[in-house]
Amino acid sequence: MSIWVCGEVLIDILPTGPVVGGGPANTAKALARLGYDIDFIDGISTDAYGVSARKELARDGVGLSLSLSSDKPTCTATVSLDSHGSASYEFLIDGTATFDFAQSWLPDPERLKPSVLHIGTLATIVEPASSVLYEWAVKTGEFAPIVFDPNVRSSVVGDRDIYRAAVEKWVGISSVIKLSDDDISWLYPDEDMDEVAQRWIAGGASLVVVTRGAQGIIGYTAHGFEEVESAKVSVIDTVGAGDTVGAIVVEGIIKHSVDGLQGQVLNAVLHRAAIAAGITVSRAGAQPPRLHELVEVLDA
Repeated sequence: MSIWVCGEVLIDILPTGPVVGGGPANTAKALARLGYDIDFIDGISTDAYGVSARKELARDGVGLSLSLSSDKPTCTATVSLDSHGSASYEFLIDGTATFDFAQSWLPDPERLKPSVLHIGTLATIVEPASSVLYEWAVKTGEFAPIVFDPNVRSSVVGDRDIYRAAVEKWVGISSVIKLSDDDISWLYPDEDMDEVAQRWIAGGASLVVVTRGAQGIIGYTAHGFEEVESAKVSVIDTVGAGDTVGAIVVEGIIKHSVDGLQGQVLNAVLHRAAIAAGITVSRAGAQPPRLHELVEVLDA
């Protein structure tokens, strides 16, 4: 059985030039670099950007046999970095291969039985892709736990009520939700982070992981919460940091099961995630660590 990662691979147009990006693609790359069997699920264009994306994902060991080859263009995201290295994005989405999801080509979870489905970012928000994927994910959830990362992009959907409703629909079918404190603050400006996480746990989620940049990571379960500090590193940019955390959370599920992620086990997973994210932010672009790099830092 493989880990399924579903969502967009696109091209980030950085101040320094185009690079392969997209939250789900970054997570798939992070997991593959750690040595896991990954199948990435998206429409990938045959244009030059799509060819570049395929080459980079394949080079890192990401399986692409479940993705769709499409003549439609690749989605691009123009990235701006502030003085702290935090990124903001402007997307060109309509009519792209990146969001060309359909029941006719999505893989059959009953036949293939994935071990985990990680899904999120714009593919779970942009219509009609999000409705197609939701119906498919409900079926997939019968066979594998769902890890949902909303990775809020308010520049694409600026209506807070619409965005919040879409996120909560996905939360309702997910075992694990991983998001940032900025995501929660934008979605729920009048609520405390703890209240939101505890409400989702009460609603049936097993684990809510919240990344807080330099303030570390918190994981909430029905048994309480675990908190770890961030890694002390020089930040080049934050692109892919949260996606790296998501990959380590998926790794934790593979090793310990969803129910096993609590107490000291959860604390250790979150610490590993913080170290891995620290390596990512110390490099330009979404360049998560390979297993030997992560082990070296953990053992130091």
